[in-house]
Amino acid sequence: MSKEIKITISDTDYKVFKHSCTEPEIWVEVAVAEKLTKVKKRILNLLVEHCNANSIALAVGEEAQILQAFELELVQEAPLPSNNPE
Repeated sequence: MSKEIKITISDTDYKVFKHSCTEPEIWVEVAVAEKLTKVKKRILNLLVEHCNANSIALAVGEEAQILQAFELELVQEAPLPSNNPE
């Protein structure tokens, strides 16, 4: 399954973006891909450490291993931001 993520920026903001890079859509795609790569690596490292320390068999394949990390509660979704100023 796939999820589509869309953002909307003003025409002025788009012009500003175009000032700093020629193809903002590609820049956004690359930025998201880099973030995902870093976070996946961190999750997989946590899972391997945990499974080795606790004699747990690793799931087969990267996607299955990431899901295993969530099932073992080694990682969880980030909480929603609070609207309460502190």
